[in-house]
Amino acid sequence: QLDYRPALTTEPALGGVRTTSTFVVDQPRCVFQDYGNAVIWLVVALEQAASTFNNSQGPGTPETAFQGFPEPVRAYMTLNATLGSYPCPKPDGEIAVLRVGSETSCTGDVTRPTCNGPLPTPGPYRVKFLALEGSEPVAETRWSTPITLITAKPLSSISTAGRGHSADMIAITTILSILLAILLAGLVAMLFFWGSDSCGGSSTFSKPESVTVRRYNTHHVYDQPAARL
Repeated sequence: QLDYRPALTTEPALGGVRTTSTFVVDQPRCVFQDYGNAVIWLVVALEQAASTFNNSQGPGTPETAFQGFPEPVRAYMTLNATLGSYPCPKPDGEIAVLRVGSETSCTGDVTRPTCNGPLPTPGPYRVKFLALEGSEPVAETRWSTPITLITAKPLSSISTAGRGHSADMIAITTILSILLAILLAGLVAMLFFWGSDSCGGSSTFSKPESVTVRRYNTHHVYDQPAARL
């Protein structure tokens, strides 16, 4: 047994360390360096079942399949990785974590018994890492401390202390909406009448009065004979 205990990550840049169906633990960096040929598995167990878990129960068997968890299966094995997936030392700036419960597509798929599916209850759970060479256990870590998920609050427990404030906001919003509707109606009416007047003025034409030109016959002017003295 290795002197290492898995724990929830303390990475400051990572949110949602615990949710209603997942939790995040640190990767086991620099823990299994002496077991280069091993496959490293994560064992997830109900708290009360951790002490009775049998390491000889291999991954992918009915006794350790996720689809039977938490009843009748009390502990399942998932997130297998070789030592190359956990380089030591950890490169600077790399976030080295594992999110337990992040897969949803394989929850009911019995052909994937090592599914990393959503955790069905708030727990508490315990986890440990187990190294297998073939089907032979060669090393394991200690069990983690109990991990309890976040529980969603029932609707009946939500406080209604702010209901009066909400009612005031609704009343103010309603009044503003009515005033805005009145303003828009007035604007539309003004545009309608303005458009009507403009159309009427543009379509009214005064018929020009007909101009009668009277025809005159010019009179020839003849020289009168000079008066005889």
